[in-house]
Amino acid sequence: MTASILSRPRLSLLDQTPLIEGHSVADAMAATVELAQAADDLGYHRYWCAEHHGSKGLANPAPEVMVARLAAATKRIRVGSGGVMLPYYSPWKVAEQFLLLEALFPGRIDLGLGRAPGSDRLTAQAVAGGVPNSDLFPQQVQELAWLLADTLPEGHPHHGLIMQPRPETRPELWMLGSSDFGGRLAAHLGINFCFAHFINADYGDQVARFYREQFRPGYEAKPYCAVALFVVCADTEREAEDLAAAVDLRRLNQAYGLNVAIPTIAQAKAARYSAQDLRVIEGERARNIIGTPDQVAARMLALQEQFIADEIVVLTVAASYQARLRSTQLLAEAFRGA
Repeated sequence: MTASILSRPRLSLLDQTPLIEGHSVADAMAATVELAQAADDLGYHRYWCAEHHGSKGLANPAPEVMVARLAAATKRIRVGSGGVMLPYYSPWKVAEQFLLLEALFPGRIDLGLGRAPGSDRLTAQAVAGGVPNSDLFPQQVQELAWLLADTLPEGHPHHGLIMQPRPETRPELWMLGSSDFGGRLAAHLGINFCFAHFINADYGDQVARFYREQFRPGYEAKPYCAVALFVVCADTEREAEDLAAAVDLRRLNQAYGLNVAIPTIAQAKAARYSAQDLRVIEGERARNIIGTPDQVAARMLALQEQFIADEIVVLTVAASYQARLRSTQLLAEAFRGA
């Protein structure tokens, strides 16, 4: 069942490899592979893997490893990071990893970059072998772009060194962000940009507009903008309400800093909330798009128009792996008929 959904707009997936209560890490990994293969068959454009550390609810600390696994398990879809947290690493090493992936899977690899730690402060220090310096992030991104394009300028300390491998094609380079910082940097360096509406539901359209207006050709010749949305799609409104209740509990846990697995519908139905809890939940709902296919597609297309986005990247963290897979199928069908 392969069909194109490239008509308006391109549709892609972001996967955090969630650990759902009652399931093992092996279950989470198998579900990620299954979802990527389904996305490939359903016509999604790309599939991104997120990087998180020290989380009991998210299982992937190394997107570059998962990218290799998923690219080998799929045939057509682009596969990449959404994203690599660059302050942890040297640009040289990241360039080597993704050039090797591009050599293995030509024309199918994306390198998305992020600045946030994706973990708590102490875990971030453990991963980086010290305190990661996010102030150096703009210079790191610039150096990485030079390394991928083989344009490191004379005078740079690494100029003249041999970067391996050198495939005939190069990965797409993306800046991922939830503030104006990422949009400004992407425009300045001439790379693709994706705004994380699922993290920040405010003013993202303004950031996207600034990115397009201020874009200077660099790694890419012209601007290309995506918006990343949190979406859960269900067959019925009743099922959507149950899934939304589990998302509410997950958001509440996150807001209170609780490091726990992704809750199930049964846990959500058993939860009892204080007035303060309900205020927190209500404040978090602006980041969610949950409903039936028609309801979800309408909201997504409205946000695409608001952002003037070339592409929508969908993140779905549901109360079961089957519900996440079904959401992905329903969404593809809804956009095929849009």
